[in-house]
Amino acid sequence: MRVLNFALNPELEELRSRAAKVAADGVEKFGRFTDSWMNGYSSEFSEIMASEGWIGMSWPKEHGGQERSAIERVIVGEEMISAGAPIAGMWFADRQMGPSLISHGTLEQQEKYLPGILSGKATWCIGMSEPDSGSDLASLKTFAENDGDQWVINGQKIWTSFGAQADYMYLICRTINEGPPHKGISEIIIPMGTPGIEIKPITDMTTNKHFCEVYFNDVEVPVENLVGIEGDAFRQTMRQLEHERGGIDRLVSNRPLYDIALQHADFTKANIRQEIAKLESGYRLGRLLVYQEALGQALPGFSAAIKVYCTEHEQRVSDFVFKVLGPEATLWNDDTKGLIYSPGYTIMGGTSNIMRNIIGERMLGLPREPKI
Repeated sequence: MRVLNFALNPELEELRSRAAKVAADGVEKFGRFTDSWMNGYSSEFSEIMASEGWIGMSWPKEHGGQERSAIERVIVGEEMISAGAPIAGMWFADRQMGPSLISHGTLEQQEKYLPGILSGKATWCIGMSEPDSGSDLASLKTFAENDGDQWVINGQKIWTSFGAQADYMYLICRTINEGPPHKGISEIIIPMGTPGIEIKPITDMTTNKHFCEVYFNDVEVPVENLVGIEGDAFRQTMRQLEHERGGIDRLVSNRPLYDIALQHADFTKANIRQEIAKLESGYRLGRLLVYQEALGQALPGFSAAIKVYCTEHEQRVSDFVFKVLGPEATLWNDDTKGLIYSPGYTIMGGTSNIMRNIIGERMLGLPREPKI
């Protein structure tokens, strides 16, 4: 009888150990971030990640990558985020921008932008969300007009993480107004020092300021900054979101809080032991779902299901931490700051309701409205 073996081979275990060591050193030097990897920004640590060869791990060698397995990238990411290491400076570009440029960019764009990503020296942000658009990408209003040599961009983006620190924005905007809403969407690279860009950091309820509002007032960039096909980038962006929604970061963003709670938990209480058992099982199930996606074994669009399961698991983790810490959870410190941040996990990257719609419509083929 064949038995499934979920253990990692010695090479992967060695990689996990090395990643855990680098993550621990990073936390000691740059601080631990219990309120999501998204708040941990350090340009120095990005360069450390690059020196380890952990940016572009699964990219093709012809583009500077190492063609290592997707599982290896998951292992490194899990160790970094679980420890609270400051990976935000390189994570967006490694996860989304690099693969998008490899798939849809021109040779000139690849040669110009990929080396900066791989070295950890270039920080990217994503210009996607807009006021009044929510999770509906097809309702974007920021417009780029082609005047022959330049794109002239006007509009506003919001919830742009690290817009104030980024060197480049990967802008999702409208270039054509005619036709169905999902048509006319384009992706354009914007150097953040371009005249006409105004950036306003947003202070959230946890006092973090990684979110920004970004305003475009007649911002001009060369026409060659278009990535892919003009007006037909909706599919490109959907693929980006699959990279974003099905990753290990959706499972372990508040793992540092869970580890803190385990240090305070009363293991003599049966209900506490039972909750720990449920959460430990949840981590293992979530990891298997992420591995399945990384290996290309998941159904098309399954990243939506992964995001729902994993981020709702993160909510259960937060509930457990609140219970264990008790009155201490009402005191203001880095730990409770992370607890306050936790409702964002099921919102960022598309709300759970939107994800369930995607599962129902695109995976299960359910009608948008019930037939009476």
